[in-house]
Amino acid sequence: MIGEKQYYVYIIASAKYGTLYIGVTNDLLKRIWEHKEKLVEGFTKKHAVHKLVYFEVHQEIEAAIVREKRLKNWNRQWKINLIEEHNPEWGDLYLNLNQ
Repeated sequence: MIGEKQYYVYIIASAKYGTLYIGVTNDLLKRIWEHKEKLVEGFTKKHAVHKLVYFEVHQEIEAAIVREKRLKNWNRQWKINLIEEHNPEWGDLYLNLNQ
């Protein structure tokens, strides 16, 4: 449906196999830009975590929040496996968001 809101669960990394951060947003392009520009105070700024390595789209905010919480509770290897299943080279997906 046109104008329907979308929500994104995303994983950003400091580098391949580096520090990971999982978040949720309704504006993925803007949020990742904020991480890259170090406008987000806290963990991601302190640990230079700003490379978008995975994201998924949800139609309902509740579903996105539940998924974010589940991913945060996964062990590290499961998160790495998820990233590598969709992005084996750990490329920065942000570079293709505007296209």
